[in-house]
Amino acid sequence: MKQEFRLDDHIRRPQPLAPPPDGYFDRLPMQVMQRVQPGPARRSAGAWGWLTTLPMPLRTALASLVLLIGFAVTFFVSQPPTSSTSPDASLAAVPRAQVEQYLLSNDDRLSLTDLAEFTSLNAGDVADGYLSASPDEVQAALDAQPLDESNYL
Repeated sequence: MKQEFRLDDHIRRPQPLAPPPDGYFDRLPMQVMQRVQPGPARRSAGAWGWLTTLPMPLRTALASLVLLIGFAVTFFVSQPPTSSTSPDASLAAVPRAQVEQYLLSNDDRLSLTDLAEFTSLNAGDVADGYLSASPDEVQAALDAQPLDESNYL
């Protein structure tokens, strides 16, 4: 258990360690004022001199605000321009010859879902040319697919 600290148990020194110098308390206010007042170098800081007169928390908040505005401006400037037309309308504006040439040159990279989206966007006249098949051709294509019985059990 901790013992109680009692001030009466300790001996008081008879005098202070060192007396203050002569006239110390008379000079003290002037010394404090000289340290507190800004010098001539601080007063002539130029256009940014007002910034040094602000308190530190306000300067920190101002710097944070400048960074936030900089990031926001960078974000909005880097955004691509938005178009007012819908994807369906812009695809319908592409000439049919270019669409056919694209489909013929990129048939290895296209999937059936690409063709399904393409046919749903247009009137269906392109689908008649590319996807028309007789029932015998459809049956032959289905028979050519490998049959895995484990998928159907």
